[in-house]
Amino acid sequence: MAGWPDGVARPERVPAGASADGAGIVVGAGPVTVDVYVDFLCPFCRRFEESAGPTLERLTADGAVSVVYHPMGFLDWLSPDRYSSRAAAASGCAADAGRFTEYARMLFRWQPAEGGPGLSDEELVEAGGAAGVVDGSFGECVRAGVHLGWVGFVTAMAGRAGVEATPSVLVEGLGVSADTASIVGAVLEAGRG
Repeated sequence: MAGWPDGVARPERVPAGASADGAGIVVGAGPVTVDVYVDFLCPFCRRFEESAGPTLERLTADGAVSVVYHPMGFLDWLSPDRYSSRAAAASGCAADAGRFTEYARMLFRWQPAEGGPGLSDEELVEAGGAAGVVDGSFGECVRAGVHLGWVGFVTAMAGRAGVEATPSVLVEGLGVSADTASIVGAVLEAGRG
């Protein structure tokens, strides 16, 4: 692991589509950057995905934004099996297979309750199939926890960036409310600048 700002060690392996700093997965190539910090165990993140997700997809498809998703292990303490980190690592495996967005959506649909066991590794693999992941190495990646080190890095970098809750959204580096209207307003404002 190479050294990184503030003593955070960058993992040797990051998922396909990772941002230049390795701390997120980039979706789209638009001129305005929207950073989205999520935890797959967070019920507010699920609501965020259900409400703002379609708008972010449309803005990405229209070429207006690049969305950088930062899947965190923020709520590991709320499950006995570190579900947040395991699910985030599995999303890295889905990114390797070219299906990050679809898989993230599926993880929110299949979201377990806080405080109980999360989905098993086999269920995380099944979620990949439901999300259209056909890469044969996906299951091996999930079961081996290939991207667990990356999740620790993403979570540490989010803390260094001042992220204290999920979901958190930044547009061009400035925090905005995690609601559709605020995000769209900030994207339009950033696009004018």
